[in-house]
Parts: sequence; structure tokens; C-alpha cells
Amino acid sequence: MDSPPMTPENLPLSEAEKIILRWDSTASDEAREKMIFDGDRHEVDLYLQAVDEIQRSISSTSISDDTNKVNPAVQIAMARLEDEFRNILISHTIPIEADSLTEQDLEQQPSSSSSPIHHEPNDGDSNYVNDEGNKLFRFNSEGTCSNVSVNSSYRSISSIREIDLIPSEAVYDLRCIAERMISSGYLRECIQVYGSVRKSAVDSSFRKLGIEKLSIGDVQRLEWEQLETKIRRWIRAAKVCVRTLFASEKRLCEQIFDGVGTCIDDACFMETVKGPAIQLFNFAEAISISRRSPEKLFKILDLHDALMNLMPDIDFVFDSKSSDSIRVQAAEILSRLAEAARGILSEFENAVLREPSKVPVPGGTIHPLTRYVMNYISLISDYKITLNELIVSKPSTGSRYSGDPSTPDMDFEEIEEKTPLDIHLIWIIVILQFNLDGKSKHYKDASLSHLFIMNNVHYIVQKVRGSAELREMIGDDYLRKLTGKFRQAAISYQRATWVGVLYCLRDEGLHVSGGFSSGVSKSALRERFKSFNAMFEEVHRTQCVWLIPDSQLREELRISISEKLIPAYRSFLGRFRSHIESGRHPENYIKYSVEDLEDAVLDFFEGIPVSLHLRRRSN
Repeated sequence: MDSPPMTPENLPLSEAEKIILRWDSTASDEAREKMIFDGDRHEVDLYLQAVDEIQRSISSTSISDDTNKVNPAVQIAMARLEDEFRNILISHTIPIEADSLTEQDLEQQPSSSSSPIHHEPNDGDSNYVNDEGNKLFRFNSEGTCSNVSVNSSYRSISSIREIDLIPSEAVYDLRCIAERMISSGYLRECIQVYGSVRKSAVDSSFRKLGIEKLSIGDVQRLEWEQLETKIRRWIRAAKVCVRTLFASEKRLCEQIFDGVGTCIDDACFMETVKGPAIQLFNFAEAISISRRSPEKLFKILDLHDALMNLMPDIDFVFDSKSSDSIRVQAAEILSRLAEAARGILSEFENAVLREPSKVPVPGGTIHPLTRYVMNYISLISDYKITLNELIVSKPSTGSRYSGDPSTPDMDFEEIEEKTPLDIHLIWIIVILQFNLDGKSKHYKDASLSHLFIMNNVHYIVQKVRGSAELREMIGDDYLRKLTGKFRQAAISYQRATWVGVLYCLRDEGLHVSGGFSSGVSKSALRERFKSFNAMFEEVHRTQCVWLIPDSQLREELRISISEKLIPAYRSFLGRFRSHIESGRHPENYIKYSVEDLEDAVLDFFEGIPVSLHLRRRSN
């Protein structure tokens, strides 16, 4: 379409009307098929000048027949500008690649061809601010980086990463159109067009980020294993959405609408992102009000931490009154996640206390509950910073349960200086031991019962010692109590097992009346050796299949047994061997050498049956 040889300056009203009518898309196929802003810049400026001239004529002319003749031209112009506005938004939107919508990519230092100006830090520069990736970006006095290339630049405000969604030339055209539509009373149409196009762009980015359209009910019906994966994805996506997508949409609204009218940029921003923002936060809300169970604690804490870290960014991006609902929703979800974490910890404590299994674990080894609980509280210690802020009260125990035989008591005065979270962890260990004490009573063999307690409390001690965080939280004073408990269990085991065995090796009852010189009763001595052999064989038979999983503890207990058993047997054998060997069939009574016993003790606590007779060396 040929343009008339006319400049925008001093455009007569009649010529302005002709220009408007020539681009009436309802009047000709040519006008309908072409877009003004896709063509020559002179034609664009001329059309905008024509719109300005008609608007001036309306504002300066009283209502008359001549003025009414102009009104159709305004309507045609606004319809045309609306189409142009939509076309620019659609055709000039810069596609966002999926790879660029990742937190890792956003935190990487940009390449030299597409980054804002980057300076190396120096000791005297106070304008450096660390971002989450421990990289340094320099800010000017206004707190922003200067824009560079149109298609790839961003500015950084704390953790916000704003990118250019539309080239600056197109932004300029959009602002020109918006100013004229709004001044002509077409604000609603302008906002609707803008919101529909940009919301589609945001929806496209959501799909690339893997954000699904799930209702709260949909989320709550998913299996927890599915939710764990979705929570990890949501945390990554939420950071990108708030710090990049939403922030960039807000910036684009400001570039196009700021100053055009009162709060119009806010209105367009909310028209674009309110729906997606609600969709984003509905997922976290569904998790915060879902059924509580111990396995959910750590993902809920991950969600809480992620949202807590995002709150300053949410406040920055959604800072207007019209976006109050988004800020309120985020804050309420954060509060519910905190309450859920506290509730889960309390329910976990109760579950440990009430864990009902009564079938003894074979061989007195570490109970699955012990492993589960200690691994659980080790993970809790990894969230120490967060939970210290959330857990502000001590466990519900002590005087409340005083005298209740089904619940242990705990003296808080001994650990008064500890944080509430530390006390909760100690309390969990207390109730775990209480439960284990109950389980130990299901063993018919008292020795095995003591071995079970020794194994499990030793495991607790080793888990605490193996974690610097957990050891600091539990404290050395309580750790010494735990160490004392498993050592006492080891002593109790030895007493229950070996007092009877060693009793066979005493001198009392072996001598004939009349004093030591009167002689030894061979019959009594034979019975004593037979009793020792039978008792030791029974101990060996049963305790080879008992299990001490910790090799160092197993070796220490074997050494302790040998230190009592071997000297006593060697001494007894030395004193009385000759009395047996002088009689008939001495091999029936002296069945084992000292070396046989030393070897046999090495079979203990391996969890494997071993024949003692195959162990015997030739005497």
C-alpha cells in the first residue's frame, strides 16, 4: 500500500481521517492482510500521528455534528491498534528455551556475548552482593545492572533474574499503542489483549518446567512416591517462576504501561500471572494440608525452606495492593508447612513409643526400628537450622506422663541449656530405648536380652558419634549415659552367661573332708568337668548364631570373655588334670584344651552355627 507524501508533523484532520480509513481492515482485503507495524517505520509514525490528530480534534472540539463524524474514525483506529497490539505481542515474544528455565542455568555466570557487565571483586568495592551460587555481581546505585543486548540481557536485584521477553523496539511500539488506546478509553480492551497473549506465554513456560495443572484434590490423591518427584521438580520450578518468569513479566508490564495510567502496569501484570501463580502455589498448599506421616517430614521441610527463601522475592515481585492475595497465599502456605513439620515430629515421637512389634529379632541383632529411628534423627540434624526456628517448645512429656508405666519420664533440668529441638532428639532416643527395653523382655534367654540391648544402644551411640551435628545436639553428657548403658548391658550379658560356667571351675566341693592335704574327690571332679563341658557346649551352640554386627564391639566382648574364661580354665586344668588322667577314659572329662576354648570363643556372635567338636585340636 503506497503512502501519501505526507510527514507526521502538522497533519491535517482530513488527511488523518483518510489514513485511518485506508487501514480499516473491514473495508479491504489489503488492509486486512497487512499489519502496519510490520512495514515501513514512516508508515507507522504516520498512522500514530493520524490517531493523535483525531484524538486532539475530539478533545478540543465541542460536541457537534462535525465531532460526531470523527467518532467512527476513532473506533476504526482503536480496532486496528488492538489488532496491531496483539500481533506485536505474539510475533515478537522471544521463545524461552527449556534449558534456560533451569535454576542451574540461571545461576551460571553468563557468557561474554550475552551477559550484563561483570567486574571482578576487589577489597575496596562495597557494591558487591553475593548471590546463591556464591558468584558476585556488581550493582549500581539503584541496585540494578545496566541492560545490554536487547535479546539476552537481564538485570539482577538480589536473587531476581529478569530477562527480556520482547525486544526493546517492539516494547516501544507496544507502549505507543497502549498510550493511545488508554487515552481513548480502551483500557479494558488493551488489558484483555495483553493478558491473554502473555498468559499463554507463561503457560508455555510452565509446561517446559513440568508444572502440571493439578487441583489440590488431584495432588492429595497421588501416591507419596510420585509426590516426592513432583516436590523436587516444584522447588526448582518455583524458583525460576518467581525470580525469572514472574519478575520478567512484571518488568515488561512496567516497560509498556508504567506512567500511562494509575496502576495499569499492576493490572496487566496480575491479568497475566495471577492464574499461573495460583496454579503454582496450589501444589505447595495441597502438600501443606495433606495427611501427615513421618516419611513426609523432609520433603515438607524442603518445601518450607524453598518457600521461605522465596518470600523476599515474592514480596518484591508481588508488591502492589492488587497482588496482596498472592503474598497472603504464600505466607499462609509457609505457616501451614511449618505447622505440618511440627505435627509430624510429634506424631513420629508417638509412633516410636508405640511401635508394637513383639517378635524378637533373631540373634539379638539391631532392631529395624533402631536403624530407622537413628537414620531419621540423623536426617533431622541435617535440617537443624530450619527446625530450630520451627520447634520452640519441649516434648509433651515429663510431669504430664509422670507415673505412667507405658511412657518414660525425662528430667529436663539436666538438659535445660539445650534448644527445644535438641531436647526433642534426646527424647526420641529416650523413648526408643524405652521401647527396646520392652522388646528385650520377649527373649526367653536373659543373656540374649542383654546382648540385644547392648547391640542396639551401641548402634545409637555410634550413630551419634558419627555425625558432628548430631553429637553437638545430643551433647557429650547424654552420650556418656548412653555409652554407660551399653557397657552395663555387656556386663549383664557376661554375668548371665558366664557366672554359671565359671562356677564349675571353682575349688569348693572337690576336696575330701579333712583338709586340702586329705586329697581330691575324683567323682566330684569328674562331675565338675562334665558340667563345665556341657555348659560351655550349650553356650557355644547358642551364641555362635547370635550376632554382634559391629566388628569392634564383637572383638571387645570376645576379649572380655577370654580374659575371664581362659585363665580360669587354664588354672583349673593345671590343678586337677593329673587326677583325671590317672583314671579311666580321661578324654571323656577333659574334652577341650585351653587352645580349643580360645578358638571356640572366636566363633561367638558371628550369626553362623559352628560345631564345637570340629574345632577341637588333638590333645
